[in-house]
Amino acid sequence: MVVAAALLVGLLTYGLVLGGNDTTLDDAVRRGEFPASPQAGLQLPLNDGGGSRSLKDVRGKIVVLNFWASWCDPCKDEAPVLEKIHRRLSAAGKGIVLGVTYQDAVADARDFEREHGITYTSIRDTDTELYKGFGGTGVPETFVLDTQGRIRAISRGQVSEEFLDEALRKLGA
Repeated sequence: MVVAAALLVGLLTYGLVLGGNDTTLDDAVRRGEFPASPQAGLQLPLNDGGGSRSLKDVRGKIVVLNFWASWCDPCKDEAPVLEKIHRRLSAAGKGIVLGVTYQDAVADARDFEREHGITYTSIRDTDTELYKGFGGTGVPETFVLDTQGRIRAISRGQVSEEFLDEALRKLGA
C-alpha cells in the first residue's frame, strides 16, 4: 500500500513538472491569450471547385470559421444561424463565415449547401490538416477569428446565435 501511494505521488509530481501550462487553444482563449490561427497558410480547395483559399487570404476580416459535414444533424440545425451571421457581416463589410467540410463527399456537401441556402464559401479539408490544427474533437465546431487571424472565441458543438452575437460584439461587429 505504501509503495502504491509513493508511486502515485511520484507520478503526480512527474505530470505536474512535465505538464506545465496547458497549451490547448481552448485554454489559451479562456486565459485571454488569443492565439494565431493554426495552419493559416494552408491552401484548401473550394467546395464549389473554383480554386482554393487559406485563412491568410481572408486576413483583415473577421472570420467565423465553421467545421461541418452534411451527415451531421447539429450542423443542419446551426446552418440558418451561420447564414444569418454571414449576411450580416458581409453587408457591413466587416467579415465572413467560412465553412470547412469535414470527412464529407463533395457532392453531399454541395447538396447540403443548396438545401440549406448557404451562400458563404466552404473549403474542403480533405486530409483534415486544418481540423487537426484547430484541435478538432467533432463537428460542428466554430472559431471566431479577429482581423489579425487570432482566435477570439470557440464553440465546440452546435453554435448559437447568442454565442456568435457576443463574440462579434466584442470585436466591434
